[in-house]
Amino acid sequence: MANEINKTPTGKDSPFEQIKRTNETGNEFWSSRDFAQILGYSDYRNFEQVIKKAKTACFNSGQRIEDHFVDITEMIEIGKGGQRSVSSVYMSRYACYLIVQNADPGKEIVALGQTYFAIQTRRQEVSGQEIEDKRRLLRQEIKTHNVRLAGAAKEAGVIKASDYAIFQNHGYKGLYGGLTAQDIHNRKRLKKGQQILDHMGSTELAANLFRATQTEEKLRRENIKGKEKANRTHREVGAKIRQTIKELGGTMPENLPAAEDIKKLETKQKKALKSKNNRPDDN
Repeated sequence: MANEINKTPTGKDSPFEQIKRTNETGNEFWSSRDFAQILGYSDYRNFEQVIKKAKTACFNSGQRIEDHFVDITEMIEIGKGGQRSVSSVYMSRYACYLIVQNADPGKEIVALGQTYFAIQTRRQEVSGQEIEDKRRLLRQEIKTHNVRLAGAAKEAGVIKASDYAIFQNHGYKGLYGGLTAQDIHNRKRLKKGQQILDHMGSTELAANLFRATQTEEKLRRENIKGKEKANRTHREVGAKIRQTIKELGGTMPENLPAAEDIKKLETKQKKALKSKNNRPDDN
């Protein structure tokens, strides 16, 4: 352990980086069992108290605990090649940051962990801004393609506003496993008047953009006519995209958390830009 502690805390040689795992979709996570060992907790029961404090801190920060701490059962090796199941927790980078903030500060490795995860969390905040920029772009793309989709649907025979709402719901049903727009609205716990597309993260927006573009192209390419055929086409396209997500091991769109209102993000960006422009010249 002494050799591990002397390694650079913020680089690839960090012991925290060495125990990092990735799932089949490339997302990183840490096992609480590995983490406890690195931090020098010989009795895992003592480390469970640290996890409990970290979960409380997560909740108090306004984050969803289940987004950062996933309780699981994993197998560990015991003597003579045997294995036994133990309870563990898979943790996000933010969860690890909270862990080291609540661990025994008297341990030198804990201090190094605080430095490491503080720096890495800040880096993620910066890259997170890039993700939100992408999200804003995707939202604008969907607005554009929804207009084109509406035009294709109209050519197919979807004329009335009430008919178009039904047409849209067929697309959502295919992509969201039978859920309508109102069902999605309720599942995301959105308030009256809030638009579900404004509260989608970049992954969910991308799936819906693909649904819109592929449905529009199919309606036009196959010269589909009639409301029923148009509805069926929209649902089939949504279902195909859902199946692809499943085959890739991705999260189903209805299980993705609601994101902050994109309109609020745009307001924040405008304020930040205005503040930057009004800042006195350092020179």
